[in-house]
This record gives sequence, structure tokens and C-alpha cells, in this order.
Amino acid sequence: MKSAPREVRLDTSLETLLEHSPGGATGVLATLVATAGSTYRKPGARMLIRQDGSFFGLLSGGCLEADLGIHANEVLQSRQPRALDYDLRGPDDTLFGIGAGCEGAMRILLEPLASGSPAATALADAREMTRSGRATALVMVHRSSRLPLGTYDAAALAAFASAASASAAAPRLLAAAQAAVAARESAQIDAEWDGERHRAFVQYLAPPPHLLICGAGPDAQPVASAALHLGWRVTLVDHRPAYADATRFPGATVLAGDARELAGRVALDTCHAAVVMSHHLPSDVSYLRALATDNAPDYVGLLGPAARRRRIALELGRGCDALLERLRGPVGMDIGAATPEAIALSIVSEIHACLAGRVAARASLMLTAKG
Repeated sequence: MKSAPREVRLDTSLETLLEHSPGGATGVLATLVATAGSTYRKPGARMLIRQDGSFFGLLSGGCLEADLGIHANEVLQSRQPRALDYDLRGPDDTLFGIGAGCEGAMRILLEPLASGSPAATALADAREMTRSGRATALVMVHRSSRLPLGTYDAAALAAFASAASASAAAPRLLAAAQAAVAARESAQIDAEWDGERHRAFVQYLAPPPHLLICGAGPDAQPVASAALHLGWRVTLVDHRPAYADATRFPGATVLAGDARELAGRVALDTCHAAVVMSHHLPSDVSYLRALATDNAPDYVGLLGPAARRRRIALELGRGCDALLERLRGPVGMDIGAATPEAIALSIVSEIHACLAGRVAARASLMLTAKG
């Protein structure tokens, strides 16, 4: 399989956290903004600590969450963000009496999170931007007296930069966010402006994976569900009105139309992976022909047994040549799957591994008329 030129972000904890955000209720957003040594998560990881003490996500393997809950309650009471430092690199590791042995240090930013709060607005704007296929950046300020600590997007930083009393920090952090998007990489900021030290983590966010499922039959539902649960974008297409029903795929985009119109209905160059599983041979041939012609996406999976794949290859003829490096048939990792849910797990796992560059290219089992 060739290397994927389309940008993708596999850490979709931002999306999954927002799905579990407190809405109108009150909670605390905990963001890992700096690390040293060996740590469970890396900068940019987030967790939600709810008002009732429950939480969603992890920043450690469970070592620090109880202590974070205590500080989160204080943030809720004071409504003031704060940054905490944890250093477990000492030989005795007696900080909490847990013997974690993590050998790492972390700096964590805690800030109020509720509907309409600055953090909630910044996260929601970032999700909207990346779900539309565009990259963006978030800036987590964790040391400054000129700017309130917290999470900012470009719009919020621009507003601070335009204020009459603005310090040099806001425009320079805005420039750092823009530079992160241009360079396609995150950055740590530790600088002195206006005679004061400022520290921030600038997190570059590429779009999450976009999965195209060609065929919206019953066995497509667990595939879509697994991908959506990971925070991926999912689009389904089907020529059958009974299957092309958005209520069957909450959270996904569902399109009805002839398979021959695929390229005109879906921007294929925005898709990172496609799975062809309509169980209707003429439609599968049309889907594959469109995917071959457009040369996108970089992963194409085909569901079905060997005899069916040979028949499709004959139907495609020379048109299948453009799929040789991209197509996987049978689709999915061989995990001994028997149920629709297990098959969905094998499919989504293989796509994830390929997008992460963890699966080496393997010869397609489909694209030969003789095979």
C-alpha cells in the first residue's frame, strides 16, 4: 500500500470528549500541556472531570486521576483555571503512596468547562473546523499573568490581540498558532514578552479520518458505529432508499443515489478510506471503477469471497489496474471474525493500522481474473 498523502489525525480524543461533554452542566477540562520522561499520554491529551466526580478519558494509567479530582473541585468552586505539576521520576515515588513507577513528569491545565465557556467554545470550533476537512490549532496557555490561563482558538486570540490593553503575548501566540498550521506540527512556547515569562502548548489538529462506506446494508451499521465511536467522519452511499436512511446511522452522512454517480456525490479526495460492501455486484463494480478513476482514497477494501472478487475483476478489466496498490480483498484483518460486529472490528482495525503506517503492504487477493 502506498503512503497516504492525505493528512489524518488518529488521536480523536477531542471528538470523543465533546460527545461526553456536560452540555449545560458544569465540569472541568484537564489538558496535558507538557511532559518529560515516560508518560501514559502525550501533550494535547484531555479528560473531562464532571461535577459529580466522574470523569471521561485518562491522562495517566489511573495514577493521578483521584488527585486531579480534588483540584478540579477547587477549580469548580473558584471558577479560576490552574496548572498542576506532577513529577514521578524520583526513585521512591511516594508522591501519592501509589508506587506508580511511571518515571515521568506532567504539567496539566485545569479549566472550567460548561456550555458557552471559553474552553467549550474553542473545542467546539476546532471540531467543526476539522470535521469540515480543514486543519486548525488550539493554544493552551498555562503560565501568564497578562492572559487568563486556558484554551484558545485563533478567533479568541485575535480578540485579545485587538484589545486596547493587549500585551505582546496575544498576537505572538496567534502567530504561533498560524505557524503550527503552516508547519503541520505542534509546538511548545516558553518565552518572555513584556518582561514576563509565558508558557503555552500549541496543538496542531489535522482532520480526523473520513471513512466512505459504499453500501448501507445491515452489516454496514456496526462498521459505521465502530468508526463513529472512534471520532471518525463517516459517509455512506446506497442506491436503495430503504437502506439509505439517515436514522439507521446516527452521526453519519447518508446519501442515496446510483453507484455510477459516486464521484459526483462524494469528494473522494477528502476520504482516507473506503469500504465497498453493497452486496450488489453491479453497484460494487461501479463503486470500484469510480475509486480507481479518481485515484482516491488510499485504502479501498472489498467485502466478499474469492469467487465474487474474481468476477468483479473480470467486470472491471483493465480498469482495476489503478487499484492494485490500494485495494484489500478480503477486507479486514484476519482475526477469525464470524459475527457482523467482529467483522466490523477487523475492518476498522485494519484501516486504523494502515492510516497509522503499522501494516505493511500486502498483495491484493482480488485484482486478477485468474486468482
